[in-house]
Amino acid sequence: MSLAPAPVLTGPTGSLLDLIGKTPMVEVTKMDTGPCRLFLKLESQNPGGSIKDRIALSMIAAAEAEGFLKPGGTIVEATAGNTGLALTLVGQAKGYKVLLVIPDKMSKEKIQHLRAMGADVRLTRSDVPHGHPEYYTDMAERLAQQIPGGFYVNQFANDANSLAHFQTTGPEIWEQMGRDIDAFVAGIGSGGTITGIARFLKSVGSDAKIILADPVGSTLAGLVNEGVPGPEGSYTVEGIGQNFVPDTADMDLIDTAYSIPDAEAVATVRELLLKEGVLAGSSSGTLIAAALRWCREQTEPKRVVTFVCDTGAKYLSKVYNDAWLADQGLGQRELHGDLSDLITRKYENGDVVVIGPDDTLDTAFKRMKGADVSQLPVIADGRLVGIVDESDIVHVMNTDEITREERFRKPVGSVMTRDLDTVQVSESLEALIPLFDRDRVAIVLDGEAFVGLITRSDLINHLSLNR
Repeated sequence: MSLAPAPVLTGPTGSLLDLIGKTPMVEVTKMDTGPCRLFLKLESQNPGGSIKDRIALSMIAAAEAEGFLKPGGTIVEATAGNTGLALTLVGQAKGYKVLLVIPDKMSKEKIQHLRAMGADVRLTRSDVPHGHPEYYTDMAERLAQQIPGGFYVNQFANDANSLAHFQTTGPEIWEQMGRDIDAFVAGIGSGGTITGIARFLKSVGSDAKIILADPVGSTLAGLVNEGVPGPEGSYTVEGIGQNFVPDTADMDLIDTAYSIPDAEAVATVRELLLKEGVLAGSSSGTLIAAALRWCREQTEPKRVVTFVCDTGAKYLSKVYNDAWLADQGLGQRELHGDLSDLITRKYENGDVVVIGPDDTLDTAFKRMKGADVSQLPVIADGRLVGIVDESDIVHVMNTDEITREERFRKPVGSVMTRDLDTVQVSESLEALIPLFDRDRVAIVLDGEAFVGLITRSDLINHLSLNR
């Protein structure tokens, strides 16, 4: 079968579920792929925004057919977010309630999206191992047993997971690539994607290499390459990597694995946006980084396929947020060996939210709320002249001498603190402690020039990253 040279428009459909799958493929042309050609299957184009739409449809259909999920029932699942979004999309279309247990490291965009769709979201710890009662899969299974009509999806051991990719994703890739593929790269979250597609490729006689992309800190790459679990650690990439082998994952199908550090995954996915215009999520950075490594190691031209697993719009507050990356120790910035190393939001770079003395308290409060901070430096003519915090605004509100509207119209300069607790950028960390003991924020200067603010949280984060 020959493919159309361009996407073919179809008529309207009565359900978003009809739009799951049949996602487009795009070639990477502006990044260094060595002698190879790298193709990305854009699973972000599914109606729920990720590759997990496919398995949600498959697993719910299988549960209905087998009698495990009945009208009025509740779908319960442990998820890093995308499976939850997909289950909520499919579950609501079919009239089910959805309860999701999610590790607390997931992006706030995913959590807000789930709650807006009507899912019952329960956050749990991301710092405990499989088998702990607060580990997300253990908690989900327990809740499903407690809820009348509850069905625990368990994507990690659900055969309909890998079957979805054997029946849909694998055949689509095979057709889109003209039955010519030399390597396929995927991660393991639940294990269904790499297992289902690898099985399909082998079933049609393909000898494509199956490559695992694994975050550093996940133990799975070690099992593939050395036969023993790799070193376990923490990582910020969401949705892939495990400290156990999911029942759905057939590790024998995998030829080799690459361990990708968070910093490399983030740099890759941001380069993808800059050079190719593709806004992809954090796990896609891991996959594409592994694919690029394999491509650059080759001496002959090869055709390689991997995924844009989901859209980067779900990670704008994290992967695409320079300040967040700096807080995680993932930002690429010059270190100076002084207090400026603790400041991720510097005034000279325009990163600090500030206020002027003639601005109103209403403006100050809205800026604090919008930036999720409790104090603002007050700048006049480029110089720091004071600081205003929530307590200053509360103090003004505690009066009946003027109307509430007039209180909010008062200028910042009339209530701001002018007696500032400052430290020079060259001082030691110990200079911060007396300020924090007085419940103050540290205002850092370089001579008379304002550098930025240091809070208790900034100090703790710095010590954590450099222990």
